[in-house]
Amino acid sequence: MTIFVCLKSRKLLIHQSHFSFFFSKMASASATLFFIQTIILLVSTFFFTPESFSFTFHGFTQTDLNIDESTVINGGTAMLTDSTPNATGHAFFPAPIPMLNATNSFNFSTQFVFQINPSHSNGGGYGLAFTLSASRGFPGGGTGHLMGVFKDLNTSTSSSNRIIMIEFDTVKGIDEDIDSDGNHVGINLNGMDSTSYKATEIHLQKGSPIRAWIDYDATSKQINVTIVRVNEPKPEPLMFDIDLSDVLSENMYAGFSAATGGDKWSSHYILGWSFRLNGAADHLDASLLPTVVANSGSNSELRNALLAAISAVLIISVASLIGIVMYRRSSRFEDLEKWELDFPHRFRYRELHAATKGFRESEMIGRGGFGAVYKGVLASSGVEVAVKRITSNNPLQGMRGFAAEIESLGKLRHKNLVHLQGWCKRKNDLLLVYDYLPNGSLDSLLYNPHPSFPVVLSWEQRFGIVKGVASGLLYLHEDWDQVVIHRDVKSSNVLLDADMSPRLGDFGLARLYDHGKKSHTTHVVGTIGYIAPELTHTGKASTSTDVFAYGILLLEIACGRAAVSYEAHRNAILVDWVVECMQTGNVFDAVDARMEYVVEEMEMVLGLGLLCSHPRKEMRPTMRQVVRYLNGDEVMPLLESLSLEGSRRVDEITARLLQLGLVDRVLRYSSDSVNWGVSVGVMSSTTSFDGGR
Repeated sequence: MTIFVCLKSRKLLIHQSHFSFFFSKMASASATLFFIQTIILLVSTFFFTPESFSFTFHGFTQTDLNIDESTVINGGTAMLTDSTPNATGHAFFPAPIPMLNATNSFNFSTQFVFQINPSHSNGGGYGLAFTLSASRGFPGGGTGHLMGVFKDLNTSTSSSNRIIMIEFDTVKGIDEDIDSDGNHVGINLNGMDSTSYKATEIHLQKGSPIRAWIDYDATSKQINVTIVRVNEPKPEPLMFDIDLSDVLSENMYAGFSAATGGDKWSSHYILGWSFRLNGAADHLDASLLPTVVANSGSNSELRNALLAAISAVLIISVASLIGIVMYRRSSRFEDLEKWELDFPHRFRYRELHAATKGFRESEMIGRGGFGAVYKGVLASSGVEVAVKRITSNNPLQGMRGFAAEIESLGKLRHKNLVHLQGWCKRKNDLLLVYDYLPNGSLDSLLYNPHPSFPVVLSWEQRFGIVKGVASGLLYLHEDWDQVVIHRDVKSSNVLLDADMSPRLGDFGLARLYDHGKKSHTTHVVGTIGYIAPELTHTGKASTSTDVFAYGILLLEIACGRAAVSYEAHRNAILVDWVVECMQTGNVFDAVDARMEYVVEEMEMVLGLGLLCSHPRKEMRPTMRQVVRYLNGDEVMPLLESLSLEGSRRVDEITARLLQLGLVDRVLRYSSDSVNWGVSVGVMSSTTSFDGGR
């Protein structure tokens, strides 16, 4: 699926493929609240993929860049430093940029226009730098030659620093006793010692705009840096043979840093900026760029006036914000919650109302215990989205699920997880906006084929879904900053994109906790048929309870049957039916008869489904082990003693499966069938059990 997003903010363009996430500066339905939030908050929650990623700024607004307290956005320019001694300033693109994958790093190209206005009293200094870093910021960055990036000249060049610094310096003498004038370009990797540097004939601090290009070719391992005055022809580049692959990390932050010294200072400005992965950065039109008024003397009066004006605006804004919050509370209006401040990507209600044609019934593409999902088209971009409208008999429970999904899914980024684009809260209307996935949910294709996709899912497609969901769960359990327990893994929560790749969604029940600590959940939530046995006794969810539900999902995909179905006047439990097929002599009798399959892969999926859904949680594998089994990196213990391919006997497979300790499973469930039915009735009646999700 290819999605094109065009978002205009001072000529800002963002292009993405496969999945997109765009930023809206309308952080509130109220124009007053938006103005206040724009001043106080930096809204910068972006996540991108490398294919065709680019952005272009002809000038900047307050929300376009992530800036520190020293940097000022004024008249479209980003002023990193003014005529203040020993000052530093930084500005970053708010989102991390994917710079490499498991096999190689990506090419990148950037173009920007900067201007350095020197102090008339001391000739000016120092320069500025374009940076790529693993973290967004350089706390403790030094002044002068250090350009606000490194703490001191002896900073270790350890690869753990993950900092690429391309400096445009106006002062020589970092290794000399006395600074002298000079204009040069240097490449610094992880420290202040330049890997390479070259002089330039362009005088960098003449107080006029200068255009710079930086182009990196990952194949030839070469950086080309080109400098020219605006509106002059592009000259030959300065070429540096440097391999950045050891310094780049999977995600990097791009930005600018500048500093002044104790006896030399200049004002540093960025007027425009474009960037692109795997292609040439967009050209910056000089006629669209803002202009800078040259410094005069120390600029102290102008600086003091500017600080006074900013202080007055901030005081008025804070006072207004406090007044609005107090008024809303007294009037029983909506309060600003913590998650609203942390995840400020908020859509306007009327925009979503128009996109879904007023939440018309004909636009509905799904319904569940949470409410309904509508297909919509955003008028501003033409992008198709899915809008979940949450309804609940318990408003508090509905709000908890709404906030939980934003706090969890809003931070997560993985190719096998549904991507949350934003949200909207208007009185009792709770709306979540996702990427639109045209093939719908897995359960609908397994049991009720979509009119646009009437054929039965092939085994190749099913096996790809099995591996994709496993990869997403591994990311949640082990590979993200915190442990995420989904707590509602099931076929209706697995959505399929145009390429039939799975995306695990619906994080309304998800819980997060730090690695190395235990979950504190105490309520039984989930869906009948997917709930691990120990959860009904202790109420404590864990990664193992997600593994149990994943095991049931594997059996669903292999057998084409629901986890719980009503047959012959009784509830039929899928996992017990698979065990019954084993006990009668052929586990493959459980397989969906509508498709052909690869025997070895089916053996693994059935065995893995039974192993993951084992009644004893200590017998279940971790998701990392599951992924290794599915990728063929490790042989599942269940299958390691089977005969060679082509001579496997059904009775041999059955015998090995029964060694899992499942032989008494049917007897136990059969003898407890009455109790099981009673327990389901009890759980369904409790407020802590959500059987409709």
